[in-house]
Amino acid sequence: MNIKYLLGSLISIPLLPIMYYQGKQILQSVPKLPEAKGITGRCPLNKNSKISNLNVIAIGESTIAGVGTATHSEAFTGTFADEISKLFNLNVEWKVYAKNGYTAKRVVHKIIPKIKEIKANLIIIGLGANDAFTLNRPSKWKLEIGILIDSLKVKYPKAIIIFLNMPPIKEFPAFTPLIKFTVGNLVEILGEELEKIVKEYESVFYFGEKLKLKEWMEKFRIKGEKEDFFSDGVHPSKLTYQTWAKDVANKVSNNKIIRNALLQTV
Repeated sequence: MNIKYLLGSLISIPLLPIMYYQGKQILQSVPKLPEAKGITGRCPLNKNSKISNLNVIAIGESTIAGVGTATHSEAFTGTFADEISKLFNLNVEWKVYAKNGYTAKRVVHKIIPKIKEIKANLIIIGLGANDAFTLNRPSKWKLEIGILIDSLKVKYPKAIIIFLNMPPIKEFPAFTPLIKFTVGNLVEILGEELEKIVKEYESVFYFGEKLKLKEWMEKFRIKGEKEDFFSDGVHPSKLTYQTWAKDVANKVSNNKIIRNALLQTV
């Protein structure tokens, strides 16, 4: 049993009725945004290029589904693919398999069976928010993530798998202090469990750095307010998707282990 989770549960149980009420209020106040369109793409667009191809599959919840932007080309996956294409001097074919509201369990049962691509060099996974919102237990999360990795390894034994940063729930403007505290702490616990899980596998990585908007604004010299990073108080804005994607692409390129492993799959 995760001690931090146990202590958090003991604190949170008496507060559940308040959290339920606040959660309903948030759902009513936050606009329902559609998922991004255009789930496939290629970078660069020149199909006659003789450069080798890198095949990227992106899997996950609303952030990978691009909620908050019009198209995937300007959301996380399209921006990430464009950056990787430039950094590695490769053609990048990409496809998104994601659904707003999905947990790790639902991804395993609803999305993985639908993935039919013959080849995948790099698999990007963005999960955690909905597992935290539904108060998933760390032990159950660990089991479900293990099943997810095993399922992908069967389909693509040579692919590099990267889990993205856990969502910065404590930064969400639409959330109350109580929900930021309880759900925000839980998502960090799930991230700690994820960090342990990936160490059990080869060619599986987790970018566990906590996303802090103030640090992002300083690092990338972004002027504005924290609210500019959100499309509806919960989901990322175009600015966030593109900043995040470029940051992850640079981390992939600068990590010698990932870079060398990835180039060996091309």
